[in-house]
Amino acid sequence: MNIFDELKWRGLINQVSDEDKVREYLATPGASMYCGFDPTAESLHIGNLVPLLCLVRMKRAGHNPLYLMGGATGRIGDPSGKDKERELSNTDIMEERLEKIKGQVRRFVERNTGDRPDIVNNYDWTKDMTAIELLRDVGKHFTINWMLQKESVKGRIGREETGISYTEFSYMILQSYDFYHLFKTRNCKLQIGGGDQWGNITAGCEFTRRRSAHEGEQAEVFALTFPLITTASGKKFGKSEGNAVYMNADLTSPYAFYQYFVNTDDADVIKFLKIFTFLDQDEIAEMEKQLEEAPHQRASQKKLAEEVTRMIHGQMELDRVLAATEALFGKGDLKAIDPVTLRSALESAPTFRYAPGDVPDLPQMFVDLGLVKSKGQARKDLKGGGVYINGERVEEDHVVTDSDFIAGELLVIRKGKKNYGLITKG
Repeated sequence: MNIFDELKWRGLINQVSDEDKVREYLATPGASMYCGFDPTAESLHIGNLVPLLCLVRMKRAGHNPLYLMGGATGRIGDPSGKDKERELSNTDIMEERLEKIKGQVRRFVERNTGDRPDIVNNYDWTKDMTAIELLRDVGKHFTINWMLQKESVKGRIGREETGISYTEFSYMILQSYDFYHLFKTRNCKLQIGGGDQWGNITAGCEFTRRRSAHEGEQAEVFALTFPLITTASGKKFGKSEGNAVYMNADLTSPYAFYQYFVNTDDADVIKFLKIFTFLDQDEIAEMEKQLEEAPHQRASQKKLAEEVTRMIHGQMELDRVLAATEALFGKGDLKAIDPVTLRSALESAPTFRYAPGDVPDLPQMFVDLGLVKSKGQARKDLKGGGVYINGERVEEDHVVTDSDFIAGELLVIRKGKKNYGLITKG
């Protein structure tokens, strides 16, 4: 199957400049394409997974994707989708973010293709360009009338209180030059990106054609965008309790990452399996069948969560997450779970910390955690046999000792089936 047709089956084609020609361009292995990633944060989030995965799909189909780091464009700020001017970031902070994102891209691509990614940075070809060169050799090919029609600009022009600065207005010009440069130096004829980038990408197509024609050449380049990913309820994909779900394990733990996907609604899970995994049509058809026949088993959600967690964090982290999940909700051994994963798994549970040597009796722990209102109630629960420490039922006379603490620092208390609390010391 042509990779274009695969993207179409997966629901990943939003806009395309010329469908027949793009399909033809991708019909033969060895084609080049690129997508840009500006360092607007210290980590990519799962919304970036769509273009990142597309580039990896291109690589697996035999093409030569380019991963463009926005070392220059990130210094300017893209007005697309923004209703006010961005704060310009400190250049040192930008460089730190850029290196972190490069590392994320490199690990992701190597894990999912076996090869090192071809990473380029637009700062390398713009840093020595003079203002005269930018205005004469690039800006000359843009008309203000045409630029004003772009959605990223049009939406800001009408806002008297904020408007748009010349800096952000020029973002389109700078990004367009990227396309021209990569076309001339790498024979790259396709730029991909989110639907909000259509104006910038088509501007790059037009500039590349005009500049090449001015130089006596004929350039044919293309644009392709992905749809905005939303849930069946219309909610924007990629947020968990109002916060972005990041690919950096320090910002979103592998356990929380897994849980985000395993909690996918039945109405969205097949769509997300197509978008965020490498499963083929037959495999996804089987998952769809299982969803219809036994939705309560949530096999499709588990498959989605496992595939994406493995893709981002690797098999070892996935194994830890699955072990923690089994220990908390199944019959696994909590003491075998590493403390970092266990803390993450119980992030939303009540937590209480004691100083070393100041650990009270079990009923007091229940009160401190807020699992009961009184020590008397805690003793009743203990007597009833519904209390567990680290997954093991304890008697009413159980005395907590250092040996009860996992890795010497964590104690997991459960009352009944679902009421967890985490005791820490140190």
